[in-house]
Formats: sequence, C-alpha cells, structure tokens
Amino acid sequence: MALPDSGPPGERAEASPLLAAFLEKRENLVLFLAARTRSMATAEDLVQDLYLKVAALPRDAEVKAPGPMLYRMAANLMVDHLRSDQRSSQRNAQWRLDTRLTLGGTDVVSEPAADEALMARERVRLLAEAVAELPPQMGRAFRLHKLEGKSQAETAEAMGVSRKMIEQHIGVAIRRLTEKLRS
Repeated sequence: MALPDSGPPGERAEASPLLAAFLEKRENLVLFLAARTRSMATAEDLVQDLYLKVAALPRDAEVKAPGPMLYRMAANLMVDHLRSDQRSSQRNAQWRLDTRLTLGGTDVVSEPAADEALMARERVRLLAEAVAELPPQMGRAFRLHKLEGKSQAETAEAMGVSRKMIEQHIGVAIRRLTEKLRS
C-alpha cells in the first residue's frame, strides 16, 4: 500500500509495516480500547494518539510483529491516559478540599452557581431599568421605601406627602414592576 510521503509532491513511498498494520487494524484497535475504557470517544482519541506515534516512527524501523506491537502501544497509551485522569481527579479533589468549606464531607457553598448568579444579575438589571421608567414621584417613593429601607411614614415625611399616597405609589409601582418583569 503506497501512502503520500512528506517529501516533494508527487513522490510516493511504501508505508512502514507498522503503519500498514495500523491502517488495517484501526477499527479493531478502537473496539479494543473502547471495551477497556468504556468510552468510544476516549477510544477514538487514544487511537488518534497511537496513529501520531506510529506515523512519527522512522519508515525503516524494524518491527518483527506489527500487530502485537500496536496492541501493546495502545494498551500503554490507555494506561497513561488513565493515570493522567487519576492525577487530575486527585488534583481537583485536593483543590476542592483547600478552597471549599465542608461540613460532614459535604461542600458548603456560600455563593450561588454561576448560571444562577448570571440570571440574578440580569433580573437586577431589568428591575433597575423598570424602576427608572416609573413616574418620578412613584419611583422616588419605591426607592426610598423598598431599596433604602425607610418606613412608609419616613418616606411620606421625606417626600412631603401623606402616608396613604406613599401606600398608593408603592402598590402601583409593585404592580407595574411585576408586569414589566414577567414580560
């Protein structure tokens, strides 16, 4: 079987016996690795790595039994991969122990998940836009009472209006904001 050489275009060279055996046994190698790793994707990745190793060998390298050598190389790559995964898992577990507070072996997380934090920031942004769109007196009453924590009496005194007016402003503001945020 002739394969393109890395030399000048148009020249062809005979494939090494190991490369020819690899191309012939590729599917079997994938199945061999998939059965051991229990992952077709991992097996495909390992066979790709194997191809790179085989292709990097000199074409004139003497190989007495290319088939068994391919399976040995594949098994070695799989062991290296598993060791690497194991080291990575240990490193991640140690990092978690060093950076997370645990209680009875369970992580105690003080911050929300990233997607929840992003959604919360978006809701706050929408709320701020909606409050800015309220009529001036209503918006001021809402900000003083709900955002700054003043009582209705303190808000009414600060704005120079009755407490009943503050109740009305806040009630209408809450209805408008709820409608705005639901849409």
